[in-house]
Amino acid sequence: MARWTRNEILLALDLYIHTPFGRQHQGYRPIIELASRIGRTPSAVAMKLNNLTSLDPAEKVRGIKGLGNASRLDSEIWKEYSRNPGAIALEIERLIKPRGEQGEEKELPTETEAVRKVRMQQNFFRRVVLNTYESRCCVTGLPVPELLRASHIVPWSRSEKERLNPRNGLCLAATFDAAFDRGLIWFDNEFRLRLTTRLTEFASDSATKDIFFRREGRQLRLPDKNLPDPELLGWHRDHVAQLN
Repeated sequence: MARWTRNEILLALDLYIHTPFGRQHQGYRPIIELASRIGRTPSAVAMKLNNLTSLDPAEKVRGIKGLGNASRLDSEIWKEYSRNPGAIALEIERLIKPRGEQGEEKELPTETEAVRKVRMQQNFFRRVVLNTYESRCCVTGLPVPELLRASHIVPWSRSEKERLNPRNGLCLAATFDAAFDRGLIWFDNEFRLRLTTRLTEFASDSATKDIFFRREGRQLRLPDKNLPDPELLGWHRDHVAQLN
């Protein structure tokens, strides 16, 4: 079998980012689909994801080693992703959705290159976060993609470093995304939903009770990979949540 190309490894990296270690096997459907796309066997793709695991410091902390025979190109691409995830995200998005493809995501005639790059990076973040949470709101379990948002814990505008970090993302239904963004809700160190004083002003309203109050204190539906970073949730609590 020919050596893996840069584009093939980038597509494998894209899948790796949101695939739990326990699903990195030849029977996992996304692995089968990627294998078909790039003309390799599912076992070869699964092995490549396990090669990437050996380069991931987050997995090492968990005691997961992966396969130690990662190639030089694997290592180079991983280092690039670690140093500049935005650039790698753009490369991956261009492979997945070539320029001008897919109706609503076609570039606009007046769109600048800088704006297009930001949109592509945001598309990358949304896809990774929704795949991480299996396209279900982590509060309600809602599975309707059109009503789901890839919510930044630390907003895009506040931290360039965390913009594309999957652990800075939550999959939330639109109402909860808006409430989180406006600081009306927050999540504690045990990943439980908490309400702020602003929402308590509506405690007697039946709709608010049904949507928010009956879920207060419940733990999020946590993913098998890319758990929300407690430090980032703490930042949101301290800087966004309306606690006073």
